[in-house]
Amino acid sequence: MGIKGCEVQLDNPWNTYYAGQTVNGQVKITFDSPKKVRGIIIRFLGEANTEWTEERNVTTSEGKTENEITSLKGHEEYFKIQYYLLGGKNSSETELPPGTHTYPFTCALPPNLPSSFEGEFGHVRYTIKVTLDRPWKFDQDMKMAFTVIAPVDLNLNPRVKEPFKLELEKSFCCFCCRSGPLTVVTSIPQTGYVSGQILPITCEVDNTSNVNLTAVKFELRKLVTFHTNQPRSEKRESKVIIAQLSVGPVNAGESRTFSQQMEIPALPPTNLLNCGIIALDYDLHVECDVSGPHRNLTGKVPITLGTIPLASVKPPAEDPSLAPTQPVSPVSPLGDGVGGALGWNVADSAGGALYPNIPPPQFVETEYRAPKITGRDDSEHTQIIGDNTFAPRYPTFQFKNATAPALSP
Repeated sequence: MGIKGCEVQLDNPWNTYYAGQTVNGQVKITFDSPKKVRGIIIRFLGEANTEWTEERNVTTSEGKTENEITSLKGHEEYFKIQYYLLGGKNSSETELPPGTHTYPFTCALPPNLPSSFEGEFGHVRYTIKVTLDRPWKFDQDMKMAFTVIAPVDLNLNPRVKEPFKLELEKSFCCFCCRSGPLTVVTSIPQTGYVSGQILPITCEVDNTSNVNLTAVKFELRKLVTFHTNQPRSEKRESKVIIAQLSVGPVNAGESRTFSQQMEIPALPPTNLLNCGIIALDYDLHVECDVSGPHRNLTGKVPITLGTIPLASVKPPAEDPSLAPTQPVSPVSPLGDGVGGALGWNVADSAGGALYPNIPPPQFVETEYRAPKITGRDDSEHTQIIGDNTFAPRYPTFQFKNATAPALSP
């Protein structure tokens, strides 16, 4: 008996904010019976954590071999803002009657936050925790996660605007005879992209060798490096295949040209700026499978993923039915537009003010979810608001029909 429900409503429908913006909202707590509290606390927390275990055999002082398991951890805290919505630390006890009680809140996010990220061995996560401060009893905690995005404007990086060619070449030896070369050239029009955009791939194969090329495989990969600092500094690397395709075959003596496309799903931007324990990169891995007892050819193309697309990319023809819904505040009254949904301008945050041809994005959940959002400072009494799992949302553009700049000859 007591709490019937707790809801945290934020002032945009995606629960997603850019670093430096203001989060406004309200807490709604419903009691089915009178509840005595000293106060109601709200806490906003931004942090990164990494963790894994390592096993090794050690010899004891008695000469026995034992298996030692060490838990390795890393931690960074970016901000913590906490205050009372009702009462105070030294307040007297208050009895809240049955029914729904609503408390507005606001929090200005620091401007230098890294983007939300959920990975195999760590995360960058932003949470809101509401605590019922109860004298002489366990406090009751309710917790939810939201997304923060650090803008990455691809237009500010000249290198990602340039075409890229990866040339792989190999000659094969068979019974002391050296064949002509197998040449595979992979071209993309630029190396900077955003979620939702099409990655066009051109693959030119000139097989003057005497070995068949069975396939050319392309993998868009997410490369993550996790670091720990307790009890010692270690790192662990993770390679996740985001999308893949293959072309071929090209038999000995043949030449073929292939054109393929990959759509980039909702993903966090490259590098996780301002995070010191998780590094994030992307690449397009290319592998040429050849027949016989020969080693395959491999290479990679660097890919930079941003949150604001290159202005040179032409958007698809306008279709009103595809236009994303603008955020509407459920809690903030009409006013001067500072903070809240009025200050949360999708077009400006996604580069619309600087690049008018860029359409506003949708904010799409990534498929890489946190199985739980309870952390080291949570107890068995912590309740999760909404789904126990959490998937960050990232700006995703409708570029399915967009055309990229032509490749340079």
